Amino acid sequence: MSDVSTETQAPKTFNAEAFAMNIAKAMETSGQALAAYLMPREDGEPKDKPPSELGEVIKTFTKVAEYWLTDKERAEALQTRMGKAYLDLWGSAMRRMAGEQAKPAIEPSPRDKRFKDPEWKSNLFFDFVLQLYLLTAQWAQELVKNAEGVDPHTRKKAEFYVQQIANAIAPSNFVLTNPEVLRETLASNGDNLVRGMKMLAEDIEAGRGMLRIRQSDPSNLEVGVNMATTPGKVIYQNELMQLIQYTPTTETVLRTPLLIVPPWINKFYILDLKPEKSYVKWCVDQGITVFVISWVNPDKELGKKTFDDYMKEGPLAAMDVIEKVTGEMKVHTAGYCVGGTLLASTLAWLAEKRRQRVTSATLFAAQVDFTHAGDLLVFVDEDQIATLEREMEARGVLEGSKMAMAFNMLRSNDLIWSYVVSNYLKGQPPSSFDLLHWNSDATRMPAANHSYYLRNCYLENRLSSGSMVLDNTLLDLSKVKVPVYNLATREDHIAPADSVLYGSQFFGGPVKYVLSGSGHIAGVVNPPAAGKYQYWTNDNIKDVTLADWMKNATEHKGSWWPDWLQWLEGLDAERAPARAVGSEEMPPIEDAPGSYVKVRA
Repeated sequence: MSDVSTETQAPKTFNAEAFAMNIAKAMETSGQALAAYLMPREDGEPKDKPPSELGEVIKTFTKVAEYWLTDKERAEALQTRMGKAYLDLWGSAMRRMAGEQAKPAIEPSPRDKRFKDPEWKSNLFFDFVLQLYLLTAQWAQELVKNAEGVDPHTRKKAEFYVQQIANAIAPSNFVLTNPEVLRETLASNGDNLVRGMKMLAEDIEAGRGMLRIRQSDPSNLEVGVNMATTPGKVIYQNELMQLIQYTPTTETVLRTPLLIVPPWINKFYILDLKPEKSYVKWCVDQGITVFVISWVNPDKELGKKTFDDYMKEGPLAAMDVIEKVTGEMKVHTAGYCVGGTLLASTLAWLAEKRRQRVTSATLFAAQVDFTHAGDLLVFVDEDQIATLEREMEARGVLEGSKMAMAFNMLRSNDLIWSYVVSNYLKGQPPSSFDLLHWNSDATRMPAANHSYYLRNCYLENRLSSGSMVLDNTLLDLSKVKVPVYNLATREDHIAPADSVLYGSQFFGGPVKYVLSGSGHIAGVVNPPAAGKYQYWTNDNIKDVTLADWMKNATEHKGSWWPDWLQWLEGLDAERAPARAVGSEEMPPIEDAPGSYVKVRA
């Protein structure tokens, strides 16, 4: 017979004295957060300077408002629709208070995680607040949608800004209007707010006056210790990159080595997270000699480095080193995101120079045409780029936090507000998660390079049109004859799947377009052992929309990695004895992942 006690713990009771003391502590700590926010930047810029984005928001909304306010009848009709919606809600709430069944005036999407708590429906107050919020957000969105005469770019910006404001003012983001947070506050006598305000102050201080939301607990997540641990050596470095060669794990390898060109907007170890997630390790274990570029995290001294420099000191320099180390003149290549854009540009440059250095090219969620570039186009027009260029000129670089925030805003409910609620209102620190740790490990970008990229790709779309000039060379993608494996991800907000599909037609050689499940990261970093998601294939990529392509596509369960390996071996299956890392001419400099990747912004 067990002697273990079955006594249950008594539920916590509300303690008014403890609650008052905790509220005082929380207010005191919030003062520390305010002090950190108001602290001047290291370069002396005052923290209360209005951000340039605020002016863009005001200018955009002014154009929408002009449509509605220049016509009295139109404005009155707008107010009438809003008033009727509120009256319907009020009537529904009154009937519910009287004990009657009443259909909600509006309901949240079933996929909206913010309002999953049952009390959003069962409690009359929270149900009313929720519907009031949803009706207001819907009205604001329709206000933009129905504004006639607004140019498409301004409309897209307005829709984006409305969505950001709506996400920010959601009742789930405030203590008194979030039932889950309110219960936690009362149950813990406000201790959650004390913990939350402490984290808020720490995160503002860590961001030097800007809120740097912690998305992951950094403990047990160290580059070179818990992540990016695939064995290898740095065998070459210059001002812009270190080149890593990984130690073979098989007796023979494909004769043609693989060069991976990651984005410089993020760090390369997204492809080498924990061993079970590592694309790099998986490739090595399949018998591929893998080389990876690890871009520098640039400072002001590198602010003049151009897109030309990134090509010459990046993939072109890496190809020369690989030839010296392996004796192979040609390489398989893979480029991720903007690294894929750089790789495609490099392929066009090589084609124009008639240099045969590449056997194949694989693009991971990369764009060569920016007609359908998605929500990031919101940040791109002449005025915004000019403003950004002035800011970058002063600093020499674009701070990584600016780009990170732009990416987070594309999914602000998931990547911003869910952490605001969890961290600062519930007082729950995030768990350790390698992917989100990488997401917050921001990198800076040289002003000259970033300006060229924004103007030539996003603003003027020169690469696909054949008018982009790189290193005094006019680029023409139709002259790129090497086989291309063009991977898109179905839920990508950064390189939309239809944009990647449309870009496939500009290459002059055979292109295999593959669509993976999930998004920009999880759709790429999807190891076969996980058995997650799926991918689709369809050989028809000419003059077809994504919707039509999907109708005739074949779905395959699991990871696309084995399909890619089969494609690669189908191009060149010749094998050779496994290679030592480095050579007499290019001796190892340091262990992978190297020192460049460890520099934090």
